[in-house]
Amino acid sequence: MDGFKTLHGKAIALDRANVDTDQIIPKQFLKRIEKTGFGQFLFYDWRFTKEGEPNPDFELNRKENQGAPILIANENFGCGSSREHAPWALGDYGFKVIIAPSFADIFHQNCLKNGLLPISLPAETVDYLLERAKNQPYELKVDLENECIEDGQGFTAKFFINDYWKKMLINGWDEIEITLQLEDHIGNFERKEIVRQ
Repeated sequence: MDGFKTLHGKAIALDRANVDTDQIIPKQFLKRIEKTGFGQFLFYDWRFTKEGEPNPDFELNRKENQGAPILIANENFGCGSSREHAPWALGDYGFKVIIAPSFADIFHQNCLKNGLLPISLPAETVDYLLERAKNQPYELKVDLENECIEDGQGFTAKFFINDYWKKMLINGWDEIEITLQLEDHIGNFERKEIVRQ
């Protein structure tokens, strides 16, 4: 995974509450075992018509919203089932940061484990950001090291992230990579166990 200390980019609005994981990545697309390839199916039932054509009324399909690494949503984002494919799809599509008043607990944890930064901010702050992001261009700078967001137009907000997950996201590590950093210790332990047997 790619890590980051700061991220500066377009922020777009998905002003919908209770977006569940089946809306993020519908169940019929859960046949792959790799973490890649899911971005094309992100929000599929909203992004496409029944005929398979792009829905011009859906937020992500608007020309001015293309290529954004920051998604601003409403409360209870990622509710529903615990499918890890949801953050896989968001990340594969190109999002690195999701801002909302609240997240479903399992989805929040799955984001962190897969290199996405979920930021919880007060509802009134998110309402402000949603309104600003509905009028493009609108960009945010996310400073992960200092746990703050700013838009260069006077808006700033602090957020909280656990130190463990901050270190993981800055370095682009997942939990397997953390384990592999102890490869020498693991090897020494295994050799000692073989000798003792």
